[in-house]
Parts: sequence; C-alpha cells; structure tokens
Amino acid sequence: MRVIACPDKFRGTASAAEVAAAIADGVRRQLGTHVEVVCLPVADGGEGTLDALGGPNRTSLVIGPLRERTEAGWRLEGHVAIVEMACASGLLLAGGAEGNDPLAATTAGTGELIAEAVASGARRVIVGVGGSATTDGGLGALDAMSPLARLAGVSVVVACDVRTRFCDAARIFGPQKGASTPQIELLTRRLERLVDLYRERYDIDVSEMPGAGAAGGLAGGLAAGLRAELAPGFDVVATEVGLPDAIEGADLVITGEGRLDASSFDGKVVGGVLEIAAEASVPVGVVVGARDPDTDLADWRPPPAGDAPATSLVVLSERYGAERSMGDTLAATRDAAADLAASLL
Repeated sequence: MRVIACPDKFRGTASAAEVAAAIADGVRRQLGTHVEVVCLPVADGGEGTLDALGGPNRTSLVIGPLRERTEAGWRLEGHVAIVEMACASGLLLAGGAEGNDPLAATTAGTGELIAEAVASGARRVIVGVGGSATTDGGLGALDAMSPLARLAGVSVVVACDVRTRFCDAARIFGPQKGASTPQIELLTRRLERLVDLYRERYDIDVSEMPGAGAAGGLAGGLAAGLRAELAPGFDVVATEVGLPDAIEGADLVITGEGRLDASSFDGKVVGGVLEIAAEASVPVGVVVGARDPDTDLADWRPPPAGDAPATSLVVLSERYGAERSMGDTLAATRDAAADLAASLL
C-alpha cells in the first residue's frame, strides 16, 4: 500500500515539509509502519516554492525591498537554480504592510539573485514570485541584471500563483502591501508607462499576458526582458518533484493547505492535486486549518477527462477548535490524517 503526502504550507503555523511529515506519521499510526508513505511537499509558486524544491543551499547578500542589504537563500543543483523572490524582495523583509514603502519597494535583489545564479552556472532558473513587497513592474530586477545579454540562452520559468494582468497588480494587491488609494493610482500609472517602455525596449506587450501582474508586475518584467515563460506555479512545482508519476498507482493521496476558499480550486495546491488524482482515479484526503464558510470540496469540478475521485475533508478548526488547530497544528494534522486514512482506505 502506498500513500502520497503532498500538502502546501499552512501559512504562519507550519511548512509544507512539516505538514507532510505529520500526515505520514498519522497514516502510519493508523495503518501500520509497513505502509509506504511518500512525502512530496509542494507549493503554488508563492512563498514556500524554494523549500518545496529542495530548500536553499546558497546564500547571497543582495539589495532588499527597501534597499537595505539582506541575505537571501537560493538553490543551485546542477544547472538548475531556484530563486524565491520573497527571500530578496518580500513583504516580510519590509516589515509587513505597516513597514513597507509601496512606492519605493524594489525587485532589484531578485534580479541580483537571478544574475548570480547564471554567473554560478545555471542554465535554467525557476523563479517563485509570491509574497512580494513590490509593485515596480520588475524594472528594478531588470536594471540589476543589466546588461541582459549576459543571460542570453538561459531558460527562465516564472512560477506564478495568480493570473492577474500587469496593470491590475496595484489595484488588486496594493492594499495588502500598504498602499493607499492615491498610491495605488500612482502605481497603476507607473505600470501603464512600463507597458509602453517594455514594448519599445523589448518588443513585447505584457498588458494582456495572463500572470504578468504577479509580484507587482515582476512576472511581466521578466517575460519582457528575459523572455521568461510564465507558468502556473503548482504545475511547475508538481512537475519538478514528480508528483503526477508518484500519484499514478498510489492507493491514497493526502494534501492540504492553511485555508480552503474558492481560489483553492484555481491554480492552487488542493485543486491541482485533486485534478491529478482524478486522472489517476486515486482517492484524496484534504486537511486544512480553516475554510471559507461557503467553500467545500463539492465546489471542485473534475476535468472532463477524469472521474471525480472519492474525497474527504477535515477542517482542523472545526474538528479540534481554533486553539488546538493554531497552537498544535502538526499534532492535529497527524490525527486528521489518521482519520482520513481510515475512512478512505
């Protein structure tokens, strides 16, 4: 018997790797130690992408989001580099929305990481773009990598966790980065000017490109200046860790995330895992910390080519209470995984 544990992080309480280990522990306690449990923590291109793809093994001193120097971890394995922009240009580095300067925040440090990865031998760079402090349209990153000719021939893949258009980035994400209404209007005009600049400089129109607004337009900037591919983050991570092959032939899959809402079924981990499992006809257990009251697994629709797998949902806050679900998340997850294994196998 083989079980795949492939959760996202539970933001603020546990990493994806920690949640996967707790799921594995719960399954073994329920079914016995002879059961093979494969832990494949995953992400959707946002924060946690670097950890899901092996974690940092390099550290660089780069320009932070507010131009302070900061140490940023990244990964180089063979000729493939993994860069997470939150490590260099993230909102947490800026002190959250309260400490951020939305107009001044820059992606320069992310550009420095990409340039250093290439200088270190990377020929393929995967960039996770969630958790940004910035709305500079990626101009800071492109300037930091200048001249861009030194990156010629390098494949850059941007793992996007949203499909936001370039000029919508300030309106949709500006408030959570501390931007006021006047600042959002100013930032939107700045992005509109960058559309023209990128069209003139790189002969690419990023205005209608799905996902170009990710990380305040960093995705669009990289698509313009580096001819980067913008790809759904979950798909990128799932392919890199071999998730589809692992699920094929498994007896059970258990996934999860911190909060279940409508977006969970649109490019996020839970929806992505459900889709892969449907194609392989494997039952899926889902563990979440909390959920939108109007959201349930019944809201997910299987792809036309797949049959809806047997599913079961455990919401930690509803089953164990808010105090235990937040204060003892991993133990609660272990118990939930044991219950899911019992009910689905």
